[in-house]
Amino acid sequence: MNIALEVAKRGTCLRRNFGAVIVNNDEIISTGYSGAPRGAKNCLDIGKCKRQELKIPSGERYELCRSVHAEANAVISAARDRIIGGKIYLAGIDSENEGKLAEAIPCRMCKRIIINAGIKEIIVRAADGGIKKYPAEKFLKEEI
Repeated sequence: MNIALEVAKRGTCLRRNFGAVIVNNDEIISTGYSGAPRGAKNCLDIGKCKRQELKIPSGERYELCRSVHAEANAVISAARDRIIGGKIYLAGIDSENEGKLAEAIPCRMCKRIIINAGIKEIIVRAADGGIKKYPAEKFLKEEI
């Protein structure tokens, strides 16, 4: 979990930065953090966030966000056969709230990516610093 928090520090979002670490058989397979697609300017470089300017609440209107989420970046960077049955660790930093921990629950789209990648367990750092674990099956049931 501490590695996920360190990875989150590389994020380039002005609102919240998340770090993801995919582990399988006690081996780190991949990491990812929140940031603009390769070659695109990120919010830190531009100095503004469209969702922030429009006062869009957390969890809404992700299509306006420049960032690719940490979970998606970690899955994109990994070979699927190496992550099937693995775990993903998520930690977040709330850039708008003096760098305090952010609740690291995946958004609906990232839940779908996690399910399709074959990851079996999601382990998140809660805003209070605690650890929460979710079987991917729980997210699958939300889709049915």
